[in-house]
Amino acid sequence: MPDLPVLEIDNLTVGYRSDAGWHDAVRDVNLRVAPGERLGVVGESGSGKSTLALATLRFLGADGAIRAGTVRLRGVDLATLSPGALRAVWAREVRLVPQNPLAALNPSLRIGEQVAEAIRQGAGGPITPAEARRQALDLLRLVRLADPERVARGYPHELSGGMQQRALIAMALHGDPALLILDEPTTSLDVTTEAAILSLLAELTSRPGERATLFISHNLGIVARMCNRVAVLYAGELVEEAPTGALFATPLHPYTAGLIGSLPRPGMRHTLRPLRPIPGAIPRFDALPRGCVFHPRCPLALDRCRAERPPLEAPAPGRQVRCFRWREVEGGALFEAEETGAPLPFEAPPAAAPPILSLSGVEKLFPLRRSLADRLARRPPRAVRAVDGIDLQLGRGRTLGVVGESGSGKTTLARCVVGLEERTGGEINLVDVPLAPGLEQRAPAVLRRVQMVFQNPQEALNPYLTVGEALRRPLMRLGRLSRAEADRRVARLLDAVKLDPGYATRYPAQLSGGERQRVAIARAFAAEPDLVLLDESVSALDVSVQAAVLNLLSELRRRNGTTYLFITHDLGVVSYLADDVAVVYLGQVVETGPVEAVLQPPLHPYTEALLSALPSLPPEPQRTPIALEGEIPAPTATPSGCRFHTRCHRSLGSICAQEEPPWRDAGGGHRIRCHILLEDLMKVQQGNEE
Repeated sequence: MPDLPVLEIDNLTVGYRSDAGWHDAVRDVNLRVAPGERLGVVGESGSGKSTLALATLRFLGADGAIRAGTVRLRGVDLATLSPGALRAVWAREVRLVPQNPLAALNPSLRIGEQVAEAIRQGAGGPITPAEARRQALDLLRLVRLADPERVARGYPHELSGGMQQRALIAMALHGDPALLILDEPTTSLDVTTEAAILSLLAELTSRPGERATLFISHNLGIVARMCNRVAVLYAGELVEEAPTGALFATPLHPYTAGLIGSLPRPGMRHTLRPLRPIPGAIPRFDALPRGCVFHPRCPLALDRCRAERPPLEAPAPGRQVRCFRWREVEGGALFEAEETGAPLPFEAPPAAAPPILSLSGVEKLFPLRRSLADRLARRPPRAVRAVDGIDLQLGRGRTLGVVGESGSGKTTLARCVVGLEERTGGEINLVDVPLAPGLEQRAPAVLRRVQMVFQNPQEALNPYLTVGEALRRPLMRLGRLSRAEADRRVARLLDAVKLDPGYATRYPAQLSGGERQRVAIARAFAAEPDLVLLDESVSALDVSVQAAVLNLLSELRRRNGTTYLFITHDLGVVSYLADDVAVVYLGQVVETGPVEAVLQPPLHPYTEALLSALPSLPPEPQRTPIALEGEIPAPTATPSGCRFHTRCHRSLGSICAQEEPPWRDAGGGHRIRCHILLEDLMKVQQGNEE
């Protein structure tokens, strides 16, 4: 039947068994996905998104089960299928593109063999190995992999993350699957690679046909761009569903409005007003609250919300919401309830403030091992130039955002500043103190002044130390405090990062991701540093937790006058938090200056491409993302001339390929490394704005 939904989920409850019994991770969910439709499923970590996807596949493992309800694919109840019939459905009807492509690909098989194997399993009849290989190459071309023959011969570890993800997409598109499930398919990718993958998926999933798409993500901007409709899950329950435009224009559930309000938008600055994070944390599915599952975090909760579970209502055709007070949310009551008054006035020090950190000609080379052939041929030793002659200054009390793709040298630069990597050239000065290349050569008084917060707090915190012990160590070793004095400071540090003093007795495993990151920030501030380096410190967090951490960083800076070096690939976060920006490509700074000058509008072609790839929210007509050609070159094969010319959409030809670009001064501390004249770059951007 042409009007039959591809996917029907009715009253679905999914549970996991433990020693204490069954705990339901998804409860009473109803969804429909029509032919040609793309349904986005959003929510924080722990909301049940991935469990819903696995239940759709009927692939829940030994301890998971569908405890109630049905999942029907083209009218067939998957629970009634035998294991053999279910495997046939997996091979021909349903395809999954998971979050981590390297973990999903077989490391011992070549890419072409893996794609061909998927084709053979999904074929309706016998197929020869030669035909399977031919179809595999066609699929690799379909997903726009350059040199598909070479990719087919390669192993997964020989491909970049974007190429691995394209190979998985190729495997998912063979035949004519009825349902494509995309589970966070771009989370681990750079913003430019993410934009290319999303453009590819948008094209492939919008072609005529009856294929439906279930797109699972925590990134609201991506969902706004990709999906026709959006379903919002919270703690295993469907709390809202609506067409994409209607949902982002007028959210009806407090949780949906909270997610949208947590995001930094263009033009928002931490000096003007804080973000609106959702207080608290999502409950564990074995400790759900009574009544409305969201009421402990809801500013509009009533006694009725605490006692009764709201029913799903249909306020308009195509919309569902589970809230007693959705009419008031629609009228703006949520933000009135959250209004806490104007933030404290905060003025960043002027751009001409005395520099606290100065980098001059900083280099970091990683020598390559010489093969026997290199030795026999007497080839000179080679090295990877991860950081190549970087000059930067960071004013006291200001925040410098360092942006660029993976492989650009951002993290290596930060590790050189903090001393975890010994630079091989150049100078780094903290105020008037030269910083020695390595940690071992730096005095404790210098170590105290520069601290770092890493991307993954779970790896940065010792799992065998309590929070109190982790905070006490820098206080005693670098601050020379006694045990009693350090314990008193621990309580103050926890209070500064909005954690109860009782957290001092907990271990990292007992904390949420956001709580662990707060502890990592508290540890960095324990030694009262002059400079804090933050390396992708919010990129792995849910949007609400990210908003809370950004507010915390802003408040600590206002209170302590701390200087930040903030490394990220998210230009939205940089626009909100940073005062100055340095754009890095293949070990070199290509543009630097005040954040308003660098991003509004972007002048350097690389900065322009990074900014164009940032998904916008709410969904609105926006400039098409600039598709950069190919992957970022390997550091062992640095292009001559302008390093960006091999991917640049505004290349001038031979001059860019052969000559190093000059620095051009745009005034006010804004400098651009490019062959194109500033006047011409400005004219292009004026044309884009028109």
